[in-house]
Amino acid sequence: MAAERSEISSLQSTLAQLVDRVVALAGAAERARDERTAGDLYAVERSLVAARRRLERLLETRA
Repeated sequence: MAAERSEISSLQSTLAQLVDRVVALAGAAERARDERTAGDLYAVERSLVAARRRLERLLETRA
């Protein structure tokens, strides 16, 4: 169980890093006035944040 919790925690950290990278790309797309790309990237961000939250809930329920 501890190894599983550790792996899930690691996945959460990785997702957080991905969110940061995607948001940076979306911001750059906005500055370049590429609204379609920015919108798509923000949609990806929302999905990644949702995945991170779901992992968080998983850890809470297995505590």
